[in-house]
Amino acid sequence: MLSAVLLACAGTAFAGEAKQDFKLVNKTGYDISEVYVSPSKMDEWGDDILGDDDNLDDGNTVNIRFKNAGKVCKWDLKVVYDEDDSSAIWNDIDLCEVSKVTIFYNRKSDKTSATFE
Repeated sequence: MLSAVLLACAGTAFAGEAKQDFKLVNKTGYDISEVYVSPSKMDEWGDDILGDDDNLDDGNTVNIRFKNAGKVCKWDLKVVYDEDDSSAIWNDIDLCEVSKVTIFYNRKSDKTSATFE
């Protein structure tokens, strides 16, 4: 289990944000049913931070907020598509430097990519 507790909340900025907090933007053309964030050195993903009944619909943004993240800056991100349960993973994202991750899907190449701001 992760030592950091992650909360996904739509809305405005949070008071006392951890340096690892970030916005996840879905511009894939598909809904995302699950999102996992884990320290890069961990072997497990932990819990889906969207929760059992939530999706990140195409075109929407979710704020990922960390509680007790400590000094860990390198994190892995995994998203699972609602339509077919396929997934995409990014490793070693420096969330101490990145505040926004935008995910894209290219139908021609069948590849999911991301930009990090």
